[in-house]
Amino acid sequence: MVMDAGERDGDGEDGGCETVGEDNGTKSPADLVNEMVTMIEYVARFGDYRRAQKKECYNLVRRLKIFLPFFDEVRHLGSPISPNAVASLSKLKKAIRLATKLLKTCNEGSKIYLALESEAIMIKFHTVYVKLTKALEELPFDELQVSEEVREQIQLMLTQLTRAKKRTDTQDIELAVDLMAVSSETDERNADIAIVERLAKKLDLHTVEDLKIETIAVRKLAKERGSTSESTQQIRRLLNKFKQFLGMEITNILDCPSTPEKSGKSQSLVIPHEFLCPITLELMGDPVIIASGQTFERESIQKWFDSKHRTCPKTRQALDHLSVAPNYALKNLIAQWCEKNNFHLPKKEDEASSKRFFVDHEDEIACLVKELSSGQLEVQRKAVKNIRLLSKENPEARVLIAKCGAIPRLVHLLCYPDSKIQEHAVTALLNLSIDESNKRLITDEGAIPAIIEVLQSGSTETRENSAAALFSLSMLNENKVRIGLENGIPPLVDLLQNGTVRSKRDAVTALFGLSLNHSNKVRAIEAGIVPPLLELLEDKNKGMVDEALSIFLLLATVAEGRQAIGQLSFIQTLVNFIKDGTPKNKECATSVLLELSSNNSSHILAALQFGVYEHLVEITRSGTNRAQRKANALLQLMSKCEQIP
Repeated sequence: MVMDAGERDGDGEDGGCETVGEDNGTKSPADLVNEMVTMIEYVARFGDYRRAQKKECYNLVRRLKIFLPFFDEVRHLGSPISPNAVASLSKLKKAIRLATKLLKTCNEGSKIYLALESEAIMIKFHTVYVKLTKALEELPFDELQVSEEVREQIQLMLTQLTRAKKRTDTQDIELAVDLMAVSSETDERNADIAIVERLAKKLDLHTVEDLKIETIAVRKLAKERGSTSESTQQIRRLLNKFKQFLGMEITNILDCPSTPEKSGKSQSLVIPHEFLCPITLELMGDPVIIASGQTFERESIQKWFDSKHRTCPKTRQALDHLSVAPNYALKNLIAQWCEKNNFHLPKKEDEASSKRFFVDHEDEIACLVKELSSGQLEVQRKAVKNIRLLSKENPEARVLIAKCGAIPRLVHLLCYPDSKIQEHAVTALLNLSIDESNKRLITDEGAIPAIIEVLQSGSTETRENSAAALFSLSMLNENKVRIGLENGIPPLVDLLQNGTVRSKRDAVTALFGLSLNHSNKVRAIEAGIVPPLLELLEDKNKGMVDEALSIFLLLATVAEGRQAIGQLSFIQTLVNFIKDGTPKNKECATSVLLELSSNNSSHILAALQFGVYEHLVEITRSGTNRAQRKANALLQLMSKCEQIP
């Protein structure tokens, strides 16, 4: 994981609000309130947030908006307020300023950085919640003559903030695993093109325009942090892979070409509030009016109706009907504003392009699907190979191939005795599974047992792609359980033990995803996963140390795993990585040691004997954000032991 970009609580810039400065005791209550309102209105106009933090950002903005009626009442307070009340408002302003900075980072920052640093960003949200809670608890509501209604709203927000402080973020596992696979330096292949494509889509970095904007954000980050830092280099590698995927030229991120003519967002541009959909807070491209008279983005209000709601999301009133009418006047105003400010509306899927592809290629693909059932071996082999190639890089083709009925025929071909047909069939299913709707279709056709059988007996490349296919299908949580119950873990462990370097990488990625399921952790241990993982730790040239340590961390959360790995030799191995590993090695090894030590104090004593203490202290000063937190937690555990040096 990459380190924090150098922000400090309560210091630095104010997220674009020039009037906001440090309070020096001279601010009047009116000034303080006006500055807080300005900040809240500023973040309320943000059009979008990065995927990894989107839900948390919208929740925070919604809570900040609850302050507006409170500030309105304070503005109209006739009597002067005490210095204590002014100090309380100043404290609240600092908390809101910190929230504003965080929201601005999530709105404008590097998408790659925010995905890699999602855990640390979540810690920042928790810090904001704590500061807002403390500020609210100190406000003298009686002196400020706050109405009962507004006080109830503030009290409700306090309850929500308390709940949010206790909540831990649910990690996007597919995103985390894809980042792990794509960011490797040592594997020339790094990741199947399908994984790069999926990751690019998840991060909204799948167009040339997206990557131009991301390059600017990464360049700014590199200047702040230093272009030679390990974390910056990791971000640069990922950015270059996305550029390679789109055929863009790879350039030095510190070079400063001119800003793209029409970027998706101007750094200082404020979107008029009435142009934002009340549901998503995004700029509307297709505004429609509903029965209550309110306007929403067509797609978002349709999702609201599809979820069985029969009320207006904004006014909460019951609706007489669910018909919508285009708001042409507002759409024209938005179009004029976009043209004037060189602002591009968020890109929607090009349905017309998809329809053209279907019309142009449906007969061709239908013919190929039909040939999958041909009685002639060469015809079958050619057809399945062509379907594999078509499904590799074309999203529309994946949808059309499935629509034409290819999935059941491909699953049937997995049992075919011809090795090349097997290889093409399992790889085609892997490619098709990139489309989320196809995952379930493939599963429903009984593909998992057939893929596991191919994984056990196929050729080297067939086994590699079978492992990758199981990983892709395991993104559906029910499939994690199904793959475990179908005995899919032992052949993956065998591939990890005896396969090529590329095979091992496919296997370790699949095993990591499957081991997120509690029962599969025990199955992996019983299948003998520990010895091949230890071999990956011993042979650093294979470049899978972090992946192995990540699985060890999952295994250490169950008693069977702690028993299997909690040997003195393994503790010494962890200490060696904490001492001499890369920053990511140190982070992962520290996390594993903390998990083991939290359940068995003898592991703390063993680690101390191997000299871990001074290296943990060093990590608290210079490690990654996550490593620093884990090292501090370990040192706190050690402080309870009498054997501290």
